[in-house]
Amino acid sequence: MNKLLATLITGLFATSAYAQTPATPAVPATPAVVKAQAEASKDVAKAESKEAKVVAKADSKTSKAAATAAEKKAKAHAKAVKTHADATSDVTKADPEDKMKAEAKAEKKVAEANLKAEKTMIKADAKADKVAVEAAADKATAAAKTTEKKAEAAADVKKAATK
Repeated sequence: MNKLLATLITGLFATSAYAQTPATPAVPATPAVVKAQAEASKDVAKAESKEAKVVAKADSKTSKAAATAAEKKAKAHAKAVKTHADATSDVTKADPEDKMKAEAKAEKKVAEANLKAEKTMIKADAKADKVAVEAAADKATAAAKTTEKKAEAAADVKKAATK
């Protein structure tokens, strides 16, 4: 336990030492640089805001698709269960001499219901997965655009510093 605690404390100090080192070289604070930094901050904030909106919209689409899929799957399952109950009821109501024929008919009915339910569930999952993939692509595109804006902003600040 003491070794674990010592390792955690050492890690804490090591990360704090790295956190204190500046990531970029210092740029002289001339009026042009200050203006460029302000514009850069504004552009980056706008890009991050757009990214957040895209992420929220994508997450909303994904959760809505998942909920719709779950609802469709539940309906399909309920319909299959009802068909199973109906088939069992038909077998129960059948005359003793027609019992075998009724059981065969019920088994066929149950198999068809199961197949239909499985198909519905597969289609619902596929649609939800498709929406999730599209949402992930939208998120990745938004993140790339934000990264591009950050790089452009940094370049604009460096350009202003050289003037």
